[in-house]
Parts: sequence; structure tokens; C-alpha cells
Amino acid sequence: MSIVWNVRQRGRFTRAALAALSVFIVAVGQAQTPSQPSKPNRAALYASVGPELTDYDVDVQHATLIKRGSVTLPANVQEAWPHPSREFLYVAWSNGGPSQGAPGRGPGSNGTEHGVSAFRIDPASGALGLHGQPATLPSRPIHITTDISGTHVLVAYNDPSGITAHRINPDGTIGSQVKQTAALDVGIYAHQVRVDPSNKTVILVTRGNGPTAAKAEDPGAIKTFSYKDGLLTNRASIAPGGGFNFQPRHLDFHPSRPWVFVSLERQNKLQVYRMVSGETLGSQPLFTKETLADPGHVRTGQAVGTVHVHPNGRFVYLANRASSTTDFEGKPVFAGGENAIAVYAINQDTGEPALIQNIDTRGMHPRTFALDSSGRMLVAANQVPLSVRDGNSVKTVPASLAVYRILDDGQLDFVRTYNVEAGGGRSLFWMGIVSLP
Repeated sequence: MSIVWNVRQRGRFTRAALAALSVFIVAVGQAQTPSQPSKPNRAALYASVGPELTDYDVDVQHATLIKRGSVTLPANVQEAWPHPSREFLYVAWSNGGPSQGAPGRGPGSNGTEHGVSAFRIDPASGALGLHGQPATLPSRPIHITTDISGTHVLVAYNDPSGITAHRINPDGTIGSQVKQTAALDVGIYAHQVRVDPSNKTVILVTRGNGPTAAKAEDPGAIKTFSYKDGLLTNRASIAPGGGFNFQPRHLDFHPSRPWVFVSLERQNKLQVYRMVSGETLGSQPLFTKETLADPGHVRTGQAVGTVHVHPNGRFVYLANRASSTTDFEGKPVFAGGENAIAVYAINQDTGEPALIQNIDTRGMHPRTFALDSSGRMLVAANQVPLSVRDGNSVKTVPASLAVYRILDDGQLDFVRTYNVEAGGGRSLFWMGIVSLP
């Protein structure tokens, strides 16, 4: 009934409400349902280097990308998310955050300019056109999503940790911020915000911070909120072990079962939680799994990235990333580690994932990756160029987009890489795939 009411009252969102029950895929999160689009080959890939956001035509059948054009944001792109109708793309940007060079180098900054811009997606080409005025944000946005009805944009902030909701106007432009009626429990260092498929629960993944020589560990947690029309209400905080040695980074939902898959950044683990009564997560994980091919020899700086469930719900994918350096004849070179996509088969009765493959991304630090909505193609974004030893000499491995076919058994088959010009303080920071309407 609520969906019917929304369609009648907000005619502009007829397609948005219906599309929320079908599929679209984006890097920061995969499809909410296992349905297949009518034209699975029609998709666009968007990739950012600094403030420049470039669109590529995606040919799923041949596993190829064709670079088309680009738009420039007011500051470095942080994250993006499509409207459920797939007519608009919402892009968060900031001049703050970590160094856009090699991850882990330099302290970064809080920045002074932060916002989110709406773009109209050309249904024929995937090209982006600025749509309305940007919304000003209070601090660096680290993640962004829409709700399932497509009526609000939700933004997560890492420092200070926080969350806001902004209305989406009937024409798809960004509207006013929703004033929350109560203080929200936003934890320490939020890293992702997601709306569960029921549209009644918002989950804020708060990573915390690992210990340093000068500072004790900040505990991590997964915060859940009741959600309705842009308003959030505190519901529960999930923090096994009090949140210590628990640094959740990203999560994704199973398309048809009550399982939520969570990546633990510094612990290099994948955990599975059960959604309880469609409202919150269980207080303890159902399963905890290794992500590395060689977990007994973890190098400094090794960490996991994002996690995505296959549209059919049978497999889950997770990024392992590394880019720490060591000195070689006065030059910083890659210190070693695993840059790979871990592939798991999901037990459809229990939700338990079984690691079936770790495949090299042919580059450095795959911060993001995405699947197309048909589940036949995966693209990983190797974030930075980095020098590596080659015998007694040094060569540079470029930033790149690595393309894979997804086989029937869920495993990945490498096809090719497309080098991306990065460096000089700019990195391949975000990438996602959107099915075209």
C-alpha cells in the first residue's frame, strides 16, 4: 500500500518506485533483488580521478570498455550513487580527505569545500549532464546512497562521524536537508551508509580507528536506525568485543535472504550477520572468514575494501588491497601484499561463504570494484600507480581498470586492463557501473 500511495502522490517517481523493486548495480552497492534487466548489455561505467568523472560504454558480451567523455566536479569525487530510476547520478565531492596520491601517504585534511551534485544520465549513451544546483555539505562525504523509494539522498561523513538525509525533488534535483528530531548515535569514523531493501532500516558502518604509537584504538561498530521519509531513529549498535579489533568498512545485502556480508578492514576478514525481524542485525556474526590467499603472512598496510553480493545471491566478492612501500636504492617501491578479488560461494541454506578463488587485480590497491546487473562482468579499479622492483631495476605499474568475466561457478576470468592516467596527487578513487534504462 505504501508504494501505491507514493506512486499516486508523486507521479514523477512512478518509475523510481517500480525500479526500486527491480535491479540496478553500482560500485558502492549491488542490486537489491535478483531480477534481471531487460537489456543487460546496456550499462555505463563511471570512474573518477581527482575531480574528473569519466564515463565509459560497457559491452558486457565482449567484456570491453570504451571511454566516452567526462565532467568535472568542484572538488575530488568521493563516492556516487544512482537514483533507482537510473535517470540520475548523485556525486559527492570534497577537497578534504586522505591524500589522493598513494593511500596511507600524508595525513590528508578536513577540507573546506564539500557538496553533492546531481547529474542526469543520458539513456542512450550514459553521458552525464549537470542537473540543478549542488547541495552544500557540512564536512567531507565519505559515502552516499539513495533510499529505496528514491525520495532521499543519505550521506555518511567520517570526520566528524555523521549522517544526513536530503530530499530529492520531483524533478530529481537535490532538495533541502531533513532536520532530525533526535541526536543520532553515529559512532567513530563512519565509512558507509546503506538502506536495507525494506526501506525501513538504515545501516551506518563505522570503522573506528586502529591503534597508533600515540593513540589507543577507537572501537568500530555497525549502527542501525529506524527510517521513514528521511527521519532516522536510533535502534541498535552492533559491536562484538566492544568494537575493539573490529573495523567494519563496507557491507552488502543478500538479494533474497536475511544475510548481510561485512568486510573488516584491518582484520582482513569477511563476516556474515543475520537481519533480525527485518529491523536490525544480530549482535554476533554467523560466520567469520579469511580473505587472503596467505593469511599467515599479512604485510603492513594489508587491508580489505568493499564487498558486493552477486545479483543471483550465490556468490560474494571482496577486494584485498595493499600499497605500502619500502626503500630500494633510495626509491620507494611496493613492499608486497595481496591485491586481489576474493570470491566466495554462499551456502544457500546457512549463508556461510566458502572461499573459492583469489585472483590478482593486475595493479595496486583496488579500492573499489563493481559488477554489471546481469552478473556476467566485474571491473576492479586499481587506485594508484606504484613503482615495483624488476630484478635490479624499477618499473611502474599504472592505475587501471581490470576487467573480468564472471563464470557460471562464480569464479573470475581475467580479460584485460585499461590503464588510467593518475598520479601527481590524483588517484582512481571511485568507480561504479549503472545499468541504463
